[in-house]
Amino acid sequence: MLPAMNVVFLSPNFPHQFYLFCTALRSAGATVLGIGDSPEPELRQELREALAEYVYLPKLDDYDAVLRAFAGLTSRHGKVDRLDSHNEHWLGIEARLREDFNVAGQRPAEAERHRSKAGMGLVYRSAGIPYPELEPIRDGAQLRRFAKRVGLPVVVKPEVGVGAGETFKVSTEVELEAACARELKGYVAQRFVSGKVTSFDGLVDREGKIVFSTSHVYSSGVMEIVTEQLDLAYWSRREIPARLEELGRRTVAAFGVRERFFHCEFFELEGGDFMALEINLRPPGGYTLDMMNYACDVDLYALWARMLTGQDLSAFSFARPYHAAHVARRNQHTYKLSNEEVVKNLGPALMVQRTLTPPISGAMGDQVFLIRHAELGELMKLIAMVQERA
Repeated sequence: MLPAMNVVFLSPNFPHQFYLFCTALRSAGATVLGIGDSPEPELRQELREALAEYVYLPKLDDYDAVLRAFAGLTSRHGKVDRLDSHNEHWLGIEARLREDFNVAGQRPAEAERHRSKAGMGLVYRSAGIPYPELEPIRDGAQLRRFAKRVGLPVVVKPEVGVGAGETFKVSTEVELEAACARELKGYVAQRFVSGKVTSFDGLVDREGKIVFSTSHVYSSGVMEIVTEQLDLAYWSRREIPARLEELGRRTVAAFGVRERFFHCEFFELEGGDFMALEINLRPPGGYTLDMMNYACDVDLYALWARMLTGQDLSAFSFARPYHAAHVARRNQHTYKLSNEEVVKNLGPALMVQRTLTPPISGAMGDQVFLIRHAELGELMKLIAMVQERA
């Protein structure tokens, strides 16, 4: 029998479905300790029952307060074996806590490399994985030189960022001059690539073996969805293209991913090749993890918990019997069918309907329908039905 582990979960209350990681850890035999920014009475009952102790902090970005809370948990429960949140926003704090308390996992230097666009570029290039030319920029003069060298359009984005926040495309000389007038310290410029965004997603065990993998195709890039307020739709593949799987597995190996979910984004180019966009060492955002469960009839919350607690996963296997899709609507648009009519028309294809609020709704949509179907053509008809405008 494996010894019990102490696992600290940061922000177990957000996103709301992440309580399932804590209940899965508890079922796997771990002692689960939480630090979050919601008062304990506001936590759902299942989460409160899964947590051996919970520390409420008004601000999780106050590192000194988090450090003191973490130290208190170790004094009362003993050494912490693992720490996670699966949330991009807290990866830096996680890494500092691991270093300060000697917890296994990603440390600050590694986290900085994995979250930095320039750091990613170095890893991609050293591994021979195609990646668009990129350069850190300090001012407008440097941006002009970069744009002159690679040609317009270019994309300007924060060196360290989540999603498409503060990312913009520069397509004309007028837009270039406007961009050059901005404060650009902490940004990078990257050659624009025309291609459909796709992903290679999965879970890696302690030895670096991929134990689960899948792929998703996006109707538009996150930058366009946020800036143009488009209706997002993305869906899973039942078969991963061989070239995408090759590059995805090489990416996971190049970044030395261990004991984590991964979300590798690529551009799918004309002719069937792929070019890397970025890697995130966390589950893909929104309800994608739930989509992966629906598409494959698995429980990735439980699989992660079993992996983290050192249990034998050799008997685990999976297939992809369905395509699963996230289909979003925005409150500012008028659609042919009401939400109630959509639910009725989707029938057994509908897995979940959710109403989202800011800041998540900016990228993911205000109304979200998670659906699945074995046939891609039928799935696309359902997506069109949900998003058809009046």
